[in-house]
Amino acid sequence: MAFLSRLDLHECLQTLSVLQWLPVYVFLGGRRSAWVRNWTLWKYFQNYFPIKLVKTHDISPEHNYIIANHPHGIVSYGVFINFATEASGFSRIFPGITPSVGTLEGIFWIPIVREYVMSMGVCPVSKLALKYLLTQKGSGNAVVIVVGGAAEALLCQPGASTIYLKDRKGFVKLALKTGAYLVPSYSFGENEVHNQETFPEGTWIRFFQKTFQDTFKKILGLNFCTFHGRGFTRESWGFLPFNLPITTVVGEPLPIPRIKKPNKKTVDKYHALYISALRKLFDQHKVQYGFPEAQELTII
Repeated sequence: MAFLSRLDLHECLQTLSVLQWLPVYVFLGGRRSAWVRNWTLWKYFQNYFPIKLVKTHDISPEHNYIIANHPHGIVSYGVFINFATEASGFSRIFPGITPSVGTLEGIFWIPIVREYVMSMGVCPVSKLALKYLLTQKGSGNAVVIVVGGAAEALLCQPGASTIYLKDRKGFVKLALKTGAYLVPSYSFGENEVHNQETFPEGTWIRFFQKTFQDTFKKILGLNFCTFHGRGFTRESWGFLPFNLPITTVVGEPLPIPRIKKPNKKTVDKYHALYISALRKLFDQHKVQYGFPEAQELTII
């Protein structure tokens, strides 16, 4: 009873809502269900941090879009809540737009988990699936891709703003082939909600850590991060995220021409334009959401 007295009901429900999602995410990554996307559970999940979705420009339902998101963080809480559920009011903020969050294809081989994530509009991040959504479903569709992928999770550290993007051009090529507009987005605070341990090079524990990470990735295609956060109560140690705000800011759509077979020069051109738009978005909002004025977005 002393333990329970330390928690009010709302905080307990918030914690449980996050706790139920973590095991599913590890194995992640039904059909889309407005009912599932609107579960009250997701509001508790959102308020646990809290998580917020910010629109800077309108997105017209007359086009299709690729919303590229950064950074991945450990678990991508911001992307999940803001685009795979209605907790932050996506349909109200972007009326007429249907979001689909891309994740690892292997998730869809797992019964029950597959139906669970599909009910929220999660789809395989494969060329075939994404191209279908952007060309065969009419207009008003937005596929959400965390461009840095799971590998970027290893860069996650509080205070960090380093992302994998320099050689990530597949999403730009897909946009050109489908004519989907590119939309930059950045989840401020995503890297703050867990602490990650990277042990010194040359030590036995670093050797063990790297060997385990390489093996885990080879077998499951996932990057294993040595991270921690809070426990069931705020003062305790555990693997739940810290109660710190995450704000996903969605930028201005970048019009993209439809080119059946874009050449390298064209892909590079629009990739550079995307990077410029992302840097602008980051710089315009970094101070408001916790970064110092001198902080720069590092792209590798």
